[in-house]
Amino acid sequence: MRKWAILIIASTVIDQFTKRFAEATLEFAQPIPVIPMFNWMLVYNEGAAFSFLSEAGGWQRWFFVALAIGVCAYILNWLRKLSSTEILLGISLSFILSGALGNLIDRAIYGKVTDFIDFYYQADECVYFFFYLSNNRCHWPTFNIADILITLGTCLLIVQIFKDNSANDTHTN
Repeated sequence: MRKWAILIIASTVIDQFTKRFAEATLEFAQPIPVIPMFNWMLVYNEGAAFSFLSEAGGWQRWFFVALAIGVCAYILNWLRKLSSTEILLGISLSFILSGALGNLIDRAIYGKVTDFIDFYYQADECVYFFFYLSNNRCHWPTFNIADILITLGTCLLIVQIFKDNSANDTHTN
C-alpha cells in the first residue's frame, strides 16, 4: 500500500500545484496560446464533467463532494486488497484516486474546480462534446491534471480488464 500512497500523494500534489500556479499566473478566461490548437486558459467549473449541473444553484457542490468521498473510500479499500503482483491495477486505481482527490480538494475548499488546459480546432461547426467559442474555434471543455489522471487511470483499468479477460479465455480453452 505504501507505493500506492506515494504515487497518490505525488500525483495529487502535482495537480494542486498546477491549479494554484494557473490561478497565480493566468487571467480568468483569457487564453494564452502555447502552440496551434492549445492554450492555457483559467476557468472554473462548479459542476462535474463537461460542466454538468454547473448552473444547479449550489447544491451540486456538496453532492459532488459526498460522491467523491464515497468513490475515494471505495478505491482506497480496493487498493488495500491488491496483491503485490497487481501493478497495473494499482497504478490505474492510484491515478483515478489522485484525480478524484484533486478535484475533491478544489470543490470542498473553493466551491469550484480550477481548469486551465484548453484544446481547440478551427471549424464552422463543432463535433459532439466540443463547443463553439469564437473565431470559428471549437473547444474541448477546459480541464486540469486531475482530469488527465482520472482519464489515464480509467484507460489503464480498461487495459487491465482486457488482460484479465484474455488470461481467463486462455485458461478456459
